[in-house]
Amino acid sequence: MHTSILKARIFALLALIILTFAFTFPMISFHSTLNKIDEGKIDEVSLLSKKVWNIYNIGRYKSISTPKEALNNLDEMIRSASEIGVASLPIWAVSLEAPNYPKDAFPEGIPVYFHFDGFSGEIHEMNTINHYVGMDPMWVGGTLEREIGIYALLALSLGMIYFIAYNNKIFNYVMLVPASLPLLFIADYSYWLYWFGHNLHDWGAFKIKPFMPTVFGDGKIAQFTTHSYPTIGFYMIVAISLLSLLAFFAKQKAFKEIEK
Repeated sequence: MHTSILKARIFALLALIILTFAFTFPMISFHSTLNKIDEGKIDEVSLLSKKVWNIYNIGRYKSISTPKEALNNLDEMIRSASEIGVASLPIWAVSLEAPNYPKDAFPEGIPVYFHFDGFSGEIHEMNTINHYVGMDPMWVGGTLEREIGIYALLALSLGMIYFIAYNNKIFNYVMLVPASLPLLFIADYSYWLYWFGHNLHDWGAFKIKPFMPTVFGDGKIAQFTTHSYPTIGFYMIVAISLLSLLAFFAKQKAFKEIEK
Protein backbone atom coordinates (compact mmCIF):
# COMPACT_ATOMS: atom_id res chain seq x y z
CA MET A 1 0.00 0.00 0.00
CA HIS A 2 1.21 3.49 -0.86
CA THR A 3 2.46 5.33 2.24
CA SER A 4 0.30 8.40 1.58
CA ILE A 5 -2.84 6.26 1.22
CA LEU A 6 -2.08 4.65 4.58
CA LYS A 7 -1.64 8.10 6.12
CA ALA A 8 -4.91 9.26 4.52
CA ARG A 9 -6.78 6.31 6.02
CA ILE A 10 -5.32 6.92 9.47
CA PHE A 11 -6.22 10.63 9.37
CA ALA A 12 -9.74 9.84 8.16
CA LEU A 13 -10.20 7.13 10.79
CA LEU A 14 -9.18 9.52 13.56
CA ALA A 15 -11.63 12.13 12.23
CA LEU A 16 -14.37 9.50 12.10
CA ILE A 17 -13.69 8.37 15.68
CA ILE A 18 -13.92 11.94 16.98
CA LEU A 19 -17.10 12.59 15.00
CA THR A 20 -18.66 9.36 16.26
CA PHE A 21 -17.92 9.70 19.97
CA ALA A 22 -18.36 13.48 20.23
CA PHE A 23 -21.55 13.79 18.21
CA THR A 24 -23.01 10.89 16.21
CA PHE A 25 -23.18 8.25 18.96
CA PRO A 26 -24.70 10.48 21.69
CA MET A 27 -27.11 12.01 19.17
CA ILE A 28 -28.34 8.58 18.07
CA SER A 29 -28.53 7.26 21.64
CA PHE A 30 -30.49 10.28 22.89
CA HIS A 31 -32.58 10.82 19.77
CA SER A 32 -36.22 11.79 20.59
CA THR A 33 -35.62 11.24 24.33
CA LEU A 34 -36.47 14.83 25.27
CA ASN A 35 -39.75 14.54 23.34
CA LYS A 36 -40.64 11.41 25.32
CA ILE A 37 -39.86 13.18 28.58
CA ASP A 38 -41.92 16.24 27.60
CA GLU A 39 -44.83 13.99 26.64
CA GLY A 40 -44.65 12.12 29.93
CA LYS A 41 -43.61 8.84 28.25
CA ILE A 42 -40.90 8.19 30.82
CA ASP A 43 -41.21 4.40 30.53
CA GLU A 44 -40.18 4.66 26.87
CA VAL A 45 -36.82 6.24 27.70
CA SER A 46 -34.27 3.50 27.08
CA LEU A 47 -31.56 2.44 29.50
CA LEU A 48 -28.98 3.27 26.81
CA SER A 49 -30.28 6.86 26.58
CA LYS A 50 -29.99 7.24 30.34
CA LYS A 51 -26.47 5.80 30.54
CA VAL A 52 -25.20 7.87 27.61
CA TRP A 53 -26.71 11.08 29.02
CA ASN A 54 -25.22 10.37 32.46
CA ILE A 55 -21.74 9.77 31.05
CA TYR A 56 -21.70 12.69 28.62
CA ASN A 57 -23.00 15.12 31.24
CA ILE A 58 -20.25 14.53 33.79
CA GLY A 59 -18.75 17.91 34.59
CA ARG A 60 -21.17 19.81 32.34
CA TYR A 61 -23.15 22.85 33.44
CA LYS A 62 -26.59 22.23 34.95
CA SER A 63 -29.19 24.84 35.88
CA ILE A 64 -28.65 26.29 39.35
CA SER A 65 -32.14 25.04 40.27
CA THR A 66 -31.03 21.41 39.78
CA PRO A 67 -30.91 19.42 43.05
CA LYS A 68 -27.41 18.13 43.85
CA GLU A 69 -28.60 14.53 43.97
CA ALA A 70 -29.92 14.88 40.39
CA LEU A 71 -26.63 15.96 38.82
CA ASN A 72 -25.46 13.51 36.13
CA ASN A 73 -28.43 11.24 36.81
CA LEU A 74 -31.15 11.41 34.18
CA ASP A 75 -33.68 9.49 36.30
CA GLU A 76 -33.32 12.02 39.11
CA MET A 77 -33.36 14.92 36.63
CA ILE A 78 -36.69 13.68 35.30
CA ARG A 79 -38.06 13.01 38.80
CA SER A 80 -37.15 16.52 40.01
CA ALA A 81 -38.42 18.15 36.79
CA SER A 82 -34.99 19.70 36.27
CA GLU A 83 -33.91 21.31 33.02
CA ILE A 84 -32.45 18.62 30.76
CA GLY A 85 -30.19 19.34 27.80
CA VAL A 86 -29.09 17.01 25.01
CA ALA A 87 -26.23 14.52 25.38
CA SER A 88 -23.84 15.45 22.54
CA LEU A 89 -20.90 17.79 23.13
CA PRO A 90 -21.76 21.51 23.20
CA ILE A 91 -20.25 23.51 20.34
CA TRP A 92 -20.82 27.13 21.33
CA ALA A 93 -21.51 28.86 24.65
CA VAL A 94 -23.42 32.09 25.20
CA SER A 95 -23.96 33.77 28.54
CA LEU A 96 -25.71 36.94 29.70
CA GLU A 97 -24.92 39.07 32.72
CA ALA A 98 -27.21 41.73 34.20
CA PRO A 99 -27.64 43.55 37.54
CA ASN A 100 -30.71 41.44 38.37
CA TYR A 101 -28.61 38.26 38.09
CA PRO A 102 -26.08 38.65 40.94
CA LYS A 103 -22.70 36.98 40.64
CA ASP A 104 -23.11 34.97 43.84
CA ALA A 105 -26.29 33.34 42.46
CA PHE A 106 -25.19 33.16 38.81
CA PRO A 107 -21.37 33.05 38.79
CA GLU A 108 -21.36 32.27 35.05
CA GLY A 109 -24.20 34.62 34.20
CA ILE A 110 -27.07 32.94 32.36
CA PRO A 111 -25.29 30.37 30.16
CA VAL A 112 -26.75 28.43 27.25
CA TYR A 113 -24.88 25.90 25.14
CA PHE A 114 -25.61 25.17 21.50
CA HIS A 115 -25.33 21.62 20.13
CA PHE A 116 -25.91 20.05 16.72
CA ASP A 117 -29.17 18.58 18.04
CA GLY A 118 -30.40 21.08 20.62
CA PHE A 119 -29.47 23.10 23.68
CA SER A 120 -28.37 22.79 27.30
CA GLY A 121 -27.84 25.14 30.23
CA GLU A 122 -30.30 27.77 31.49
CA ILE A 123 -32.66 27.29 28.54
CA HIS A 124 -35.86 28.41 30.27
CA GLU A 125 -34.22 31.50 31.77
CA MET A 126 -32.67 32.48 28.44
CA ASN A 127 -36.03 32.16 26.69
CA THR A 128 -37.55 34.36 29.41
CA ILE A 129 -34.92 37.01 28.73
CA ASN A 130 -35.52 36.71 24.98
CA HIS A 131 -39.25 37.25 25.55
CA TYR A 132 -38.42 40.32 27.64
CA VAL A 133 -36.80 42.01 24.61
CA GLY A 134 -39.35 40.70 22.08
CA MET A 135 -37.23 37.83 20.76
CA ASP A 136 -38.52 34.37 19.87
CA PRO A 137 -37.59 31.38 22.08
CA MET A 138 -34.47 29.56 20.94
CA TRP A 139 -36.26 26.47 19.65
CA VAL A 140 -37.82 28.56 16.84
CA GLY A 141 -34.46 28.76 15.09
CA GLY A 142 -32.56 25.91 13.47
CA THR A 143 -35.51 23.50 13.42
CA LEU A 144 -34.48 21.97 10.09
CA GLU A 145 -30.87 21.65 11.20
CA ARG A 146 -31.88 19.82 14.38
CA GLU A 147 -34.26 17.51 12.50
CA ILE A 148 -31.79 16.43 9.81
CA GLY A 149 -28.58 16.77 11.84
CA ILE A 150 -28.31 13.14 12.91
CA TYR A 151 -29.06 11.89 9.39
CA ALA A 152 -26.52 14.29 7.89
CA LEU A 153 -23.83 13.10 10.30
CA LEU A 154 -24.68 9.46 9.58
CA ALA A 155 -24.39 10.11 5.83
CA LEU A 156 -21.11 11.93 6.43
CA SER A 157 -19.82 9.00 8.50
CA LEU A 158 -20.68 6.57 5.72
CA GLY A 159 -18.83 8.77 3.24
CA MET A 160 -15.76 8.78 5.48
CA ILE A 161 -15.93 4.98 5.81
CA TYR A 162 -16.07 4.71 2.02
CA PHE A 163 -13.06 7.03 1.78
CA ILE A 164 -11.13 4.75 4.18
CA ALA A 165 -12.14 1.52 2.45
CA TYR A 166 -11.76 2.51 -1.22
CA ASN A 167 -9.50 4.63 -3.38
CA ASN A 168 -11.76 6.68 -5.61
CA LYS A 169 -10.53 9.97 -7.07
CA ILE A 170 -13.93 11.60 -7.30
CA PHE A 171 -15.16 10.37 -3.93
CA ASN A 172 -11.96 11.64 -2.37
CA TYR A 173 -13.64 15.04 -2.30
CA VAL A 174 -16.12 13.80 0.32
CA MET A 175 -13.49 14.66 2.93
CA LEU A 176 -13.94 18.34 2.12
CA VAL A 177 -17.36 18.15 3.78
CA PRO A 178 -16.12 17.34 7.30
CA ALA A 179 -13.26 19.74 6.62
CA SER A 180 -15.83 22.52 6.26
CA LEU A 181 -17.77 21.74 9.47
CA PRO A 182 -16.40 24.69 11.53
CA LEU A 183 -17.22 27.17 8.76
CA LEU A 184 -20.66 25.63 8.17
CA PHE A 185 -21.49 25.83 11.86
CA ILE A 186 -20.34 29.44 12.25
CA ALA A 187 -22.22 30.48 9.09
CA ASP A 188 -25.45 28.82 10.26
CA TYR A 189 -25.04 30.11 13.82
CA SER A 190 -24.41 33.67 12.55
CA TYR A 191 -27.45 33.52 10.26
CA TRP A 192 -29.76 32.56 13.09
CA LEU A 193 -28.32 35.23 15.39
CA TYR A 194 -29.04 37.78 12.68
CA TRP A 195 -32.54 36.38 12.17
CA PHE A 196 -33.40 36.53 15.88
CA GLY A 197 -31.98 40.03 16.24
CA HIS A 198 -33.89 41.35 13.22
CA ASN A 199 -37.24 39.68 13.86
CA LEU A 200 -38.23 41.24 17.17
CA HIS A 201 -41.86 41.30 18.33
CA ASP A 202 -43.97 43.97 19.96
CA TRP A 203 -44.65 41.82 23.02
CA GLY A 204 -41.26 42.71 24.52
CA ALA A 205 -41.47 44.69 27.74
CA PHE A 206 -38.21 46.39 26.76
CA LYS A 207 -38.16 47.88 23.26
CA ILE A 208 -34.91 47.75 21.34
CA LYS A 209 -33.98 48.33 17.72
CA PRO A 210 -33.12 45.37 15.46
CA PHE A 211 -29.52 44.35 16.06
CA MET A 212 -26.89 41.73 15.29
CA PRO A 213 -26.04 39.71 18.42
CA THR A 214 -22.35 39.13 19.07
CA VAL A 215 -21.12 36.02 17.27
CA PHE A 216 -17.71 35.87 18.96
CA GLY A 217 -16.53 37.83 21.98
CA ASP A 218 -18.26 40.21 24.38
CA GLY A 219 -21.14 42.53 23.57
CA LYS A 220 -24.00 44.56 24.98
CA ILE A 221 -27.78 44.11 24.54
CA ALA A 222 -29.95 46.54 26.46
CA GLN A 223 -28.75 46.18 30.09
CA PHE A 224 -27.25 42.75 29.43
CA THR A 225 -23.57 42.04 28.89
CA THR A 226 -23.14 39.10 26.51
CA HIS A 227 -20.35 36.58 26.09
CA SER A 228 -20.19 34.29 23.06
CA TYR A 229 -17.36 31.78 22.71
CA PRO A 230 -16.63 28.32 21.29
CA THR A 231 -16.56 25.38 23.66
CA ILE A 232 -15.31 21.79 23.59
CA GLY A 233 -17.50 20.61 20.69
CA PHE A 234 -16.17 23.35 18.42
CA TYR A 235 -12.60 22.31 19.10
CA MET A 236 -13.63 18.76 18.22
CA ILE A 237 -15.00 19.83 14.83
CA VAL A 238 -11.83 21.86 14.23
CA ALA A 239 -9.83 18.68 14.88
CA ILE A 240 -12.14 16.77 12.52
CA SER A 241 -11.62 19.50 9.92
CA LEU A 242 -7.82 19.42 10.12
CA LEU A 243 -7.65 15.61 10.02
CA SER A 244 -10.04 15.56 7.05
CA LEU A 245 -7.86 18.03 5.16
CA LEU A 246 -4.75 15.97 5.91
CA ALA A 247 -6.55 12.84 4.69
CA PHE A 248 -7.70 14.58 1.51
CA PHE A 249 -4.27 15.95 0.58
CA ALA A 250 -2.49 12.71 1.49
CA LYS A 251 -4.67 10.69 -0.86
CA GLN A 252 -4.42 13.36 -3.58
CA LYS A 253 -0.64 13.10 -3.31
CA ALA A 254 -0.83 9.31 -3.58
CA PHE A 255 -2.98 9.49 -6.73
CA LYS A 256 -0.50 11.84 -8.42
CA GLU A 257 2.50 9.70 -7.53
CA ILE A 258 0.80 6.46 -8.65
CA GLU A 259 -0.07 7.99 -12.02
CA LYS A 260 3.54 8.92 -12.76
